[in-house]
Amino acid sequence: MECLIMADMNLVPVTGIVQNITSMRDNCCELLVSIRNSDGITNFVVGPDSYVINEVRLRPGMSVIAFYDANLAIPLIFPPQYRAVIIGRKNPNENMYAGYFDENLTSEDGSLQLNMTGTTDVVTSNGQRFNCDLGGRLLVVYYSASTRSIPAQTTPRRVIVLC
Repeated sequence: MECLIMADMNLVPVTGIVQNITSMRDNCCELLVSIRNSDGITNFVVGPDSYVINEVRLRPGMSVIAFYDANLAIPLIFPPQYRAVIIGRKNPNENMYAGYFDENLTSEDGSLQLNMTGTTDVVTSNGQRFNCDLGGRLLVVYYSASTRSIPAQTTPRRVIVLC
């Protein structure tokens, strides 16, 4: 599978509830997923190059988080429409972060630092155990609590490595 995930991405999250899922008129391999949150509706195109975490089947009423690349050009339409780079189910009381981490496990934007323990589940995007260094990689991080320091520090519950 060819993947859109590259080192120069600026991944921005949108969290909300799936309102509607429709097939794209001109491409049956892409879906238009409408997500509602306090800011209104945001549409995401979910295609073959989108990473759907755990290959979960998206459904109306599901709480999700979708990440888009803010460096890409977007159509100036309302509601906004982005191409989903990553999308997945969002558990209540849990945060998710997607981005690159350096050798100190600090996110590229300097907002989050990971404190890894033996209880953290570290897997690849296809669910296999990952036993190598996490530094310099694109990670999807699941965590609940973090410090109020800069960067915030957390011990993640789960880390998905997008190789």
